[in-house]
Amino acid sequence: MLSQEQIDFYQENGFLHIPGVFTQEETDELADELDRLVQDWSFTSEGWVGPWRQAYMDPETEKKSKLTAMHDLHLYSTAWMRGVTKPKLAGALAQLLGPNVELHHSTMHIKPPQTGHPFPMHQDDPFYGHKNEKFIDVLVHLDDTSHENGEIRFLAGSHKNGALEHVLETEEGPVTPHLPTDKWKLEDTVPVPAKRGDVVLFCYYTVHGSYINTTKEPRRMVRVGYRDPHNDQQYGQSHGRPGVMVHGYRERRGDEALLKQD
Repeated sequence: MLSQEQIDFYQENGFLHIPGVFTQEETDELADELDRLVQDWSFTSEGWVGPWRQAYMDPETEKKSKLTAMHDLHLYSTAWMRGVTKPKLAGALAQLLGPNVELHHSTMHIKPPQTGHPFPMHQDDPFYGHKNEKFIDVLVHLDDTSHENGEIRFLAGSHKNGALEHVLETEEGPVTPHLPTDKWKLEDTVPVPAKRGDVVLFCYYTVHGSYINTTKEPRRMVRVGYRDPHNDQQYGQSHGRPGVMVHGYRERRGDEALLKQD
């Protein structure tokens, strides 16, 4: 699936754009199922909270900014189960993580039109921390992305710094984890626009963010997390829950117990 040049690029920069992972027909099906899930199961809220909002948005936009989201689409839709276990994608991940790859989660990220939620500079580690770098997030693109609708942006090579300390609380109380806005700026990042059916993957230590969606159409994207099954989770989303093996085999370590059945 991946050339040595692509593997080297990922290892150096901490992210990789892979065009055309999903066919037009597959992407249409995934998009239709996403729209159905939005209608039946998702929730729309103000999204991430914290002082970063004032740094990224003017007061009027900040009041209106929304995010539509839900977790684990593959537990609700066979189309998404096929999507997150697609052999072509799993094979690429095996080249980067090692031969054994476990699905961790899938999460919908939809930026509504014109006030669609920006994301401050952050790593994904604070949300589902593991013991090492063998965790990759994959962004499945259901719409073309650009600066206008808030494409993903990365600080190239930042994954080499490992887990960073994030802002978790202010005088007003707990906030969504993010890096200090006076030191970590979106202007310093590399934009990675992509087409529908493409994926953009990145190490969960890679610092990233995105601007607001200013267009009249929603920006639909799904983040899917994968890991080496021996990369033990320490806290956060889906902690303690086993995932589906999408490539290879779950090798037993010593007298390791069977997976929880309850």
